[in-house]
Parts: sequence; structure tokens; C-alpha cells
Amino acid sequence: MPGGYGVTGDEGSIDYSVHEAWNEATNVYLVVILVSFGLFMYAKRNKRKIMRIFSVPPPTDTLSEPNFYDTISKIRLRQQLEMYSIF
Repeated sequence: MPGGYGVTGDEGSIDYSVHEAWNEATNVYLVVILVSFGLFMYAKRNKRKIMRIFSVPPPTDTLSEPNFYDTISKIRLRQQLEMYSIF
């Protein structure tokens, strides 16, 4: 049966490269599925620990840099007071 499906030009030798590639691909998919399932189970058990990483820390009372709009409004207020002052 030369020239048939899965047969090379040699006498009766079968080309296994397709089967090897399919085996490697299915192994990769199996590893990906198992790893993602493991991560899902870890996330399910340690939900609080993971959420603590992504939570925003509470704001501090003293800011190192003043709010931009607060400083602009104070500057404008000072300008208005200077304009109406008698000095």
C-alpha cells in the first residue's frame, strides 16, 4: 500500500512524526489543565491572602504632597484677599 495514509515512500515504514507531535501537544495541554486546576484550588483556599495583596491600603492622614486643587483654591483666595485689602 505505498502512497497511502501515514505511509512514506519507503517500503511499509509508517511516518510517526504526526503521532509524536500530537502526543507532545496533548501532553502540553494536559500540563496546562493540571496547573490551572491547581492554581484554581489554591486560589479557592487562600482567597483572603490573595485579596490582601490587591487591596488598597487605607489613606494616611498626612500627605507628603498637598492636593493640587486645594493649593490652587488657596492661591486664588489669597489673590482675592490681597486685591480687596487696603494695605
